[in-house]
Amino acid sequence: MDVELIAHTPDPDKLATLAALTCYGREVPPVSGISQELVEEVLGKVKESGHHSVIEHGSFTFAVTGVSRALTHQLVRHRIASYSQQSQRYVDMEDFVSVIPPSIQDEDAEEIYREFMKDVERTYSRLKEKIPVEDARYVLPNAVPTNIIVTMNARELWHFFSLRCCRRAQWEIREMADWMLELVREVAPVIFRDAGAPCLRGPCPEAPDLSCGKPFRRERP
Repeated sequence: MDVELIAHTPDPDKLATLAALTCYGREVPPVSGISQELVEEVLGKVKESGHHSVIEHGSFTFAVTGVSRALTHQLVRHRIASYSQQSQRYVDMEDFVSVIPPSIQDEDAEEIYREFMKDVERTYSRLKEKIPVEDARYVLPNAVPTNIIVTMNARELWHFFSLRCCRRAQWEIREMADWMLELVREVAPVIFRDAGAPCLRGPCPEAPDLSCGKPFRRERP
Protein backbone atom coordinates (compact mmCIF):
# COMPACT_ATOMS: atom_id res chain seq x y z
CA MET A 1 0.00 0.00 0.00
CA ASP A 2 1.03 3.54 -0.71
CA VAL A 3 -0.89 6.71 0.18
CA GLU A 4 0.01 10.15 -1.14
CA LEU A 5 -1.67 13.51 -0.59
CA ILE A 6 -1.46 14.81 -4.15
CA ALA A 7 -3.53 18.00 -3.84
CA HIS A 8 -5.28 20.11 -1.22
CA THR A 9 -6.83 23.51 -0.66
CA PRO A 10 -4.09 26.03 0.14
CA ASP A 11 -3.85 26.77 3.88
CA PRO A 12 -7.02 24.93 4.96
CA ASP A 13 -6.78 26.13 8.57
CA LYS A 14 -6.85 29.80 7.57
CA LEU A 15 -9.60 29.21 5.02
CA ALA A 16 -11.84 27.56 7.63
CA THR A 17 -11.09 30.43 10.01
CA LEU A 18 -12.01 32.94 7.31
CA ALA A 19 -15.29 31.10 6.70
CA ALA A 20 -16.12 31.14 10.41
CA LEU A 21 -15.31 34.86 10.77
CA THR A 22 -17.47 35.61 7.73
CA CYS A 23 -20.45 33.98 9.42
CA TYR A 24 -20.22 36.28 12.44
CA GLY A 25 -18.83 39.50 10.97
CA ARG A 26 -20.15 42.36 8.85
CA GLU A 27 -17.44 41.88 6.21
CA VAL A 28 -15.21 39.16 4.81
CA PRO A 29 -11.84 39.70 6.50
CA PRO A 30 -8.60 39.54 4.49
CA VAL A 31 -6.74 36.24 4.74
CA SER A 32 -3.51 38.17 5.30
CA GLY A 33 -4.89 39.49 8.57
CA ILE A 34 -5.56 36.05 10.06
CA SER A 35 -2.82 35.17 12.53
CA GLN A 36 -1.99 31.72 13.84
CA GLU A 37 -3.29 32.77 17.24
CA LEU A 38 -6.64 33.67 15.66
CA VAL A 39 -6.74 30.35 13.81
CA GLU A 40 -6.23 28.47 17.08
CA GLU A 41 -8.90 30.51 18.86
CA VAL A 42 -11.56 30.40 16.14
CA LEU A 43 -11.16 26.78 15.10
CA GLY A 44 -11.08 25.71 18.73
CA LYS A 45 -14.49 27.32 19.22
CA VAL A 46 -15.73 25.93 15.90
CA LYS A 47 -14.93 22.34 16.81
CA GLU A 48 -16.29 22.73 20.33
CA SER A 49 -19.57 24.29 19.17
CA GLY A 50 -20.15 21.82 16.33
CA HIS A 51 -20.13 24.51 13.63
CA HIS A 52 -18.29 22.09 11.36
CA SER A 53 -19.68 23.35 8.05
CA VAL A 54 -16.87 25.92 7.86
CA ILE A 55 -14.22 23.21 7.52
CA GLU A 56 -15.97 21.80 4.45
CA HIS A 57 -14.18 24.46 2.38
CA GLY A 58 -10.95 22.49 2.75
CA SER A 59 -10.56 19.75 0.13
CA PHE A 60 -7.97 16.96 0.07
CA THR A 61 -7.10 14.53 -2.73
CA PHE A 62 -5.21 11.28 -2.17
CA ALA A 63 -3.66 8.75 -4.52
CA VAL A 64 -3.98 5.29 -2.97
CA THR A 65 -2.22 2.39 -4.67
CA GLY A 66 -1.77 -1.32 -4.06
CA VAL A 67 -4.83 -1.83 -1.89
CA SER A 68 -7.39 -4.60 -2.18
CA ARG A 69 -10.86 -4.42 -3.63
CA ALA A 70 -12.04 -5.44 -0.15
CA LEU A 71 -10.74 -2.07 1.06
CA THR A 72 -12.26 0.01 -1.73
CA HIS A 73 -15.66 -1.68 -1.32
CA GLN A 74 -15.64 -0.27 2.22
CA LEU A 75 -14.17 3.08 1.21
CA VAL A 76 -16.84 3.98 -1.35
CA ARG A 77 -19.53 3.67 1.32
CA HIS A 78 -18.36 7.11 2.41
CA ARG A 79 -20.58 8.85 -0.10
CA ILE A 80 -19.65 12.52 0.44
CA ALA A 81 -16.50 12.05 -1.60
CA SER A 82 -15.26 11.67 -5.17
CA TYR A 83 -13.60 8.49 -6.42
CA SER A 84 -11.76 7.44 -9.57
CA GLN A 85 -10.78 3.77 -9.42
CA GLN A 86 -8.73 1.56 -11.71
CA SER A 87 -11.11 -0.26 -14.04
CA GLN A 88 -11.05 -4.05 -14.28
CA ARG A 89 -13.08 -3.69 -17.45
CA TYR A 90 -10.38 -1.84 -19.38
CA VAL A 91 -7.23 -2.82 -17.46
CA ASP A 92 -5.88 -6.33 -17.94
CA MET A 93 -5.29 -7.78 -14.46
CA GLU A 94 -3.18 -10.76 -15.53
CA ASP A 95 -0.15 -11.47 -13.28
CA PHE A 96 -1.66 -9.54 -10.37
CA VAL A 97 0.10 -9.65 -7.00
CA SER A 98 -2.62 -10.32 -4.45
CA VAL A 99 -2.96 -8.50 -1.13
CA ILE A 100 -2.32 -10.97 1.71
CA PRO A 101 -4.00 -10.37 5.09
CA PRO A 102 -1.54 -10.36 8.02
CA SER A 103 -3.70 -12.99 9.75
CA ILE A 104 -2.31 -15.53 7.28
CA GLN A 105 0.78 -16.36 9.31
CA ASP A 106 1.25 -20.12 9.27
CA GLU A 107 2.65 -21.90 6.22
CA ASP A 108 -0.41 -24.07 5.62
CA ALA A 109 -2.79 -21.11 5.43
CA GLU A 110 -0.42 -19.19 3.17
CA GLU A 111 -0.03 -22.19 0.86
CA ILE A 112 -3.82 -22.58 0.57
CA TYR A 113 -4.17 -18.87 -0.16
CA ARG A 114 -1.43 -18.72 -2.80
CA GLU A 115 -2.62 -21.90 -4.54
CA PHE A 116 -6.10 -20.47 -4.88
CA MET A 117 -4.72 -17.21 -6.30
CA LYS A 118 -2.70 -19.16 -8.87
CA ASP A 119 -5.87 -21.03 -9.88
CA VAL A 120 -7.66 -17.70 -10.28
CA GLU A 121 -4.84 -16.31 -12.44
CA ARG A 122 -4.89 -19.38 -14.68
CA THR A 123 -8.67 -19.28 -14.99
CA TYR A 124 -8.68 -15.56 -15.76
CA SER A 125 -5.96 -15.97 -18.38
CA ARG A 126 -7.78 -18.86 -20.10
CA LEU A 127 -11.10 -17.02 -20.09
CA LYS A 128 -9.56 -13.94 -21.72
CA GLU A 129 -8.78 -16.07 -24.76
CA LYS A 130 -12.46 -16.86 -25.20
CA ILE A 131 -14.46 -13.93 -23.76
CA PRO A 132 -13.96 -10.17 -23.24
CA VAL A 133 -11.80 -8.99 -20.33
CA GLU A 134 -14.85 -7.26 -18.87
CA ASP A 135 -16.46 -10.68 -18.44
CA ALA A 136 -13.32 -12.59 -17.46
CA ARG A 137 -12.98 -10.21 -14.50
CA TYR A 138 -15.95 -11.90 -12.83
CA VAL A 139 -13.62 -14.56 -11.44
CA LEU A 140 -11.27 -12.03 -9.80
CA PRO A 141 -11.33 -12.00 -5.96
CA ASN A 142 -11.28 -9.13 -3.46
CA ALA A 143 -7.54 -9.71 -3.00
CA VAL A 144 -6.73 -8.29 -6.44
CA PRO A 145 -4.91 -4.96 -5.93
CA THR A 146 -6.34 -1.70 -7.20
CA ASN A 147 -5.52 2.00 -7.35
CA ILE A 148 -7.91 4.81 -6.50
CA ILE A 149 -7.99 8.60 -6.34
CA VAL A 150 -10.02 9.92 -3.41
CA THR A 151 -11.18 13.48 -2.72
CA MET A 152 -12.93 14.45 0.52
CA ASN A 153 -13.56 17.69 2.33
CA ALA A 154 -12.28 18.15 5.87
CA ARG A 155 -15.63 17.53 7.51
CA GLU A 156 -16.10 14.20 5.77
CA LEU A 157 -12.51 13.26 6.55
CA TRP A 158 -13.21 13.89 10.24
CA HIS A 159 -16.14 11.46 10.04
CA PHE A 160 -14.07 8.98 8.03
CA PHE A 161 -11.23 9.05 10.58
CA SER A 162 -13.66 8.59 13.47
CA LEU A 163 -14.88 5.35 11.93
CA ARG A 164 -11.83 3.96 10.19
CA CYS A 165 -9.04 4.84 12.66
CA CYS A 166 -10.92 2.91 15.34
CA ARG A 167 -9.28 -0.31 16.56
CA ARG A 168 -12.40 -2.19 15.46
CA ALA A 169 -12.02 -1.08 11.83
CA GLN A 170 -10.80 -3.66 9.33
CA TRP A 171 -6.98 -3.76 9.37
CA GLU A 172 -6.32 -2.59 5.81
CA ILE A 173 -8.64 0.42 5.73
CA ARG A 174 -7.45 1.39 9.21
CA GLU A 175 -3.85 1.39 7.99
CA MET A 176 -4.86 3.63 5.09
CA ALA A 177 -6.90 5.96 7.32
CA ASP A 178 -4.04 6.36 9.81
CA TRP A 179 -1.70 7.22 6.93
CA MET A 180 -4.16 9.74 5.47
CA LEU A 181 -4.60 11.36 8.87
CA GLU A 182 -0.87 11.86 9.31
CA LEU A 183 -0.68 13.47 5.86
CA VAL A 184 -3.51 15.96 6.41
CA ARG A 185 -2.17 16.90 9.84
CA GLU A 186 0.92 18.22 8.09
CA VAL A 187 -1.10 20.75 6.04
CA ALA A 188 -4.05 21.41 8.37
CA PRO A 189 -2.74 20.75 11.89
CA VAL A 190 -5.44 22.72 13.71
CA ILE A 191 -8.41 21.23 11.88
CA PHE A 192 -7.19 17.66 12.36
CA ARG A 193 -5.49 17.99 15.74
CA ASP A 194 -8.11 15.92 17.54
CA ALA A 195 -9.20 13.83 14.58
CA GLY A 196 -9.05 10.04 14.71
CA ALA A 197 -10.77 7.35 16.70
CA PRO A 198 -13.45 8.68 19.10
CA CYS A 199 -11.58 7.23 22.10
CA LEU A 200 -8.96 9.95 21.57
CA ARG A 201 -11.55 12.52 22.60
CA GLY A 202 -13.70 10.72 25.15
CA PRO A 203 -15.44 7.46 26.02
CA CYS A 204 -15.98 4.85 23.32
CA PRO A 205 -19.34 5.43 21.57
CA GLU A 206 -19.77 1.74 20.78
CA ALA A 207 -22.14 -0.48 22.75
CA PRO A 208 -20.30 -2.42 25.50
CA ASP A 209 -20.51 -5.68 23.54
CA LEU A 210 -19.03 -3.99 20.43
CA SER A 211 -16.25 -1.96 22.04
CA CYS A 212 -12.68 -3.25 21.76
CA GLY A 213 -12.58 -2.97 25.54
CA LYS A 214 -9.30 -1.10 25.70
CA PRO A 215 -9.10 1.97 27.92
CA PHE A 216 -9.65 5.53 26.78
CA ARG A 217 -6.44 7.23 25.57
CA ARG A 218 -5.62 10.77 24.51
CA GLU A 219 -2.31 10.21 22.74
CA ARG A 220 -2.23 10.27 18.94
CA PRO A 221 -2.41 6.89 17.14
